[in-house]
Amino acid sequence: MNYNFFTKNKTTTPQNQPIPGREAEMMKGRSGGFMFNAGIWQMLRRCLLIGTAQSTYYAGKQELTEDFVNVVKQAVAENPGRVAEEILYASDGRAINNSAPIFALVLLSMGETPEAKQAFGEIFPQVIRTGSHFYEWLNYTKSLRGFGKIVREAGKAWLSKEDVKGLAYQLLKYQQRQGFTNRDALRLFHVYPPTENHRQLFEWVVKGWKELPADIPSAALAQIWWYEWLKRNPSETHTAISQGHLTHEMAAPVGKMDQQAWNLLFQEMPIGAMLRNLGSLTEIGVLRADEGANLHRVEAVLNSPEHLHKGRIHPIDILKALKTYQSGGRLGRSKKNWQPVSRIVDILEKAVELSFEVVQPTGKVFMHAVDISSSMGCWVADMGLSCCEMATTMALVTAKAEKNYEIRGFSTQFIDLDITAKDSFSSAVRKASNQNFGGTDAAIAYDWMIQNQFKADVVCFWTDSESWAGYKHPSQALKEYRKKVNPDVKAVYVTLTPYQITLVDPQDPLSWDLAGFDSGTPRIIQMLASGEL
Repeated sequence: MNYNFFTKNKTTTPQNQPIPGREAEMMKGRSGGFMFNAGIWQMLRRCLLIGTAQSTYYAGKQELTEDFVNVVKQAVAENPGRVAEEILYASDGRAINNSAPIFALVLLSMGETPEAKQAFGEIFPQVIRTGSHFYEWLNYTKSLRGFGKIVREAGKAWLSKEDVKGLAYQLLKYQQRQGFTNRDALRLFHVYPPTENHRQLFEWVVKGWKELPADIPSAALAQIWWYEWLKRNPSETHTAISQGHLTHEMAAPVGKMDQQAWNLLFQEMPIGAMLRNLGSLTEIGVLRADEGANLHRVEAVLNSPEHLHKGRIHPIDILKALKTYQSGGRLGRSKKNWQPVSRIVDILEKAVELSFEVVQPTGKVFMHAVDISSSMGCWVADMGLSCCEMATTMALVTAKAEKNYEIRGFSTQFIDLDITAKDSFSSAVRKASNQNFGGTDAAIAYDWMIQNQFKADVVCFWTDSESWAGYKHPSQALKEYRKKVNPDVKAVYVTLTPYQITLVDPQDPLSWDLAGFDSGTPRIIQMLASGEL
């Protein structure tokens, strides 16, 4: 009997303890494991891309949002211009939705320095693009800070923008949201109409039209004229839609909607609305297997990279639409039922892949390690998806862009998920979501690769980064893998929750931490693999 087990130089540390000598760089996660501190800027990006308005396995939305507020305040105090850049990055279709960037925009406006106020004013019109965004911003502003000078300037500028036709479209489409009406907004900001078209638009907002003008006042107000005409002639819905180019938000509340009305709306339906209404359009018969022309339009829109990019369609939105549509109405908030059209399912499958950014195959060998532990089985209610399902989708689209890859799942074991590039996203999601079990030990992926002498050029982890169950830290296991198998292997950890932890050793130049469900992540991984970044 001796004490060599205690006195000899240790190369590993249980994950529920910090690495000796690295304590200042590490922090205890909510799972009880110790990870490296990601820092406020990585934390800010995660909060913006993922959002904090949905509870995770380890934390409630109140706690997560308090962390979000604190990190934004720290970042604004340090560098408000950089905060503005991060908000713009997330708002440009990379965040799951625009709510987190809008929330952060309000917090930026609360910065005490002139630089923070200036940064807020400069990015405001690029973040607040629609009437829905505008009223969400008003709601957060009223609750968090009130309507001071810079807020009033931003509101006035938005409501008096030069594009009167576009403004009229937004004010007609979103007549009230978040406890505010258009009339409330005009009165709040005391907007002076800069042109005659603005004056007539504001007059309609405040007073309405008791009498319908005999002629359309101007091209800028044409949709409003047809909307008012439809209110007076609800049986003429088809004419109003086709002549006035009304959206379903404009026509449905005042017109008589039938299959032909919805078919007319469908012909000019924007990509976001189309994605949300595929089930309804199928139920009422606008989309059928024998309606080739309409199915062709769905394909032309949803399988167009240009339409996807211009509409800022997030891949997770498409995955949600795919899962909901396949369910025939069993999932989601809709009480409708429909028989899914097979071609639409195929179109949505292709759309998921097209919504991600990829480059040509690098020829490198990839190991994709998908976190299938119990914590990843947590549902994101607004999305109708689990973290594991979203992680699997991102891993698969990255694998589809390459030729040499393996996709496995880790918890306290490292198992074959039986997922290949030939899998549809639907089948891959089913395979991964049926496997959620156990604790989390990211190091086990390296142990398996050492044991099997699997020589990867890049190891990609798709995880919440709460690794706690192993007898050594992932960074220690990576060092061992480099020593025994491939000294040049690169490691990429994609963190899918808004926590301030990372599995990346900050002293390791060949490891990277990426945040959230960014559509550009697969392309970035490929560029890291090929040495372009």
